[in-house]
Amino acid sequence: MELESILGYLKNKTILITGATGFVGKVLVEKILRVQPDVKRLYLLLRASDANSATQRMHNEITGKELFRVLREKLGADFDSFILEKVVALSGDVIFQDLGVKPVKLKEEMCNEVQIILNSAAITKFDERYDVALDVNTFGVLNMLDYAKKCLKLEMVVHVSTAYVCGERAGLILEDSSSMDEMAKKPSKFDLKSQEKKMVESKLKELQAQNASEEVITSAMKDLGTARSKLYGWPNTYVLTKVMGEMYLGHAKGNLSVAIIRPTMITSTYKEPFSGWIEGFRTYDTLIGGYWKGKLTGIPVDPMSVVDMIPVDMVVNSIITAMVVNANKSGKIIYHLGTSLRNPLTFSDFNNFMFQYCTKNPWLNNDGSPVKVGKLKMLRSMDTFHLYMQIPLQVLKFMNKEFDQYFQDVYVNYNRKVKSVKRFDDTNAEELRRIASENYTDAGNFNFDPKCIDWEDYYMHTHIPGFAKNVVIKHSQSRL
Repeated sequence: MELESILGYLKNKTILITGATGFVGKVLVEKILRVQPDVKRLYLLLRASDANSATQRMHNEITGKELFRVLREKLGADFDSFILEKVVALSGDVIFQDLGVKPVKLKEEMCNEVQIILNSAAITKFDERYDVALDVNTFGVLNMLDYAKKCLKLEMVVHVSTAYVCGERAGLILEDSSSMDEMAKKPSKFDLKSQEKKMVESKLKELQAQNASEEVITSAMKDLGTARSKLYGWPNTYVLTKVMGEMYLGHAKGNLSVAIIRPTMITSTYKEPFSGWIEGFRTYDTLIGGYWKGKLTGIPVDPMSVVDMIPVDMVVNSIITAMVVNANKSGKIIYHLGTSLRNPLTFSDFNNFMFQYCTKNPWLNNDGSPVKVGKLKMLRSMDTFHLYMQIPLQVLKFMNKEFDQYFQDVYVNYNRKVKSVKRFDDTNAEELRRIASENYTDAGNFNFDPKCIDWEDYYMHTHIPGFAKNVVIKHSQSRL
């Protein structure tokens, strides 16, 4: 039997991508355009007031980024015309029916052309307002599914979730929906439409009747998300709303072919389009930054606990492979993308890599003096950590100001992981790799095998240097 190719499948395909301005989304857009210039069209759904604003946002937040450097150098003067020919920036949002796409002719054109939908739109803040997170992470999935069913040539839907929909479970986490089955069996207690949505609407009306300020409303809606998460046994609003989104996907997909990609923590590019590209600060990067600047000297974590992460280009390669292998096959399949099972990295080794890099490449204070760091103290409880730090709140305030994140959430997550050791089963992902390698001639160009990662080399020469570049740029801008 003649082998097929992944690039062959992508040729002349029309793909709709939500969340294209996100970390995974823009890496996916770049990869497809770079490796398969004969793709017919990419529709990118972007929050914008009109088509012109959407196009401007696409240039500013996607194609104008350094990420597209390789493709831009390859095409030279033809880059802009290539993007204009292949990419359509849509003004819309997953929170609306028909994804907020207004022009009737455009909607008809898309329904007649779109063959693949990649849904990566998400609110990823742990403590986002409950109403906002529900609209995107939960009801946005339902709106996407409703739209998918109108696409006459649709072959595949790929939904990007998170491995942490497993909640507080410990041990080997399977690639299934068992973590949310208990919730699904209790419609009287848990009903998205009749309970969660109505509760949010009722709370908002109550606050508006009280003439509450926007600040008070935001605080109340965040508190509601936290309370609902605790009630149902999930760590935060982000995970709860992603869980409910997956539940919708399972209940309402009909005959669609659906693949769910569940990555663990996503890090900088491993190889493509070049190594070390990252945007923003991921969870562990906040830790690296505080340590590098000498502001963080201890953290509550078991030295032998596993730091489960996966480079973003491997996540993208798995998405593309999953959409090709599963196209036109009615059903749902879940893939875990992580490293805890096949190539585990312990926090002790992670600590050593940070120490080595920050010793060889010290942070320079404003006066030019280098910051000297010792190895990070790994403390097994929050009480011990607070005692060790003496002034933890001041440290937390520094981290929030410096990196625009709620660092307390990081500490809580580390403490949780000490008590709840997880390994993410990747049997389905391994089978996907096997099928691809045996049936597609170019499967090697879409590698997502975590066993190939040399953690010391990756951290010392790829990830931390890429992260450090971002920190230095942000620090320089803050001094202007």
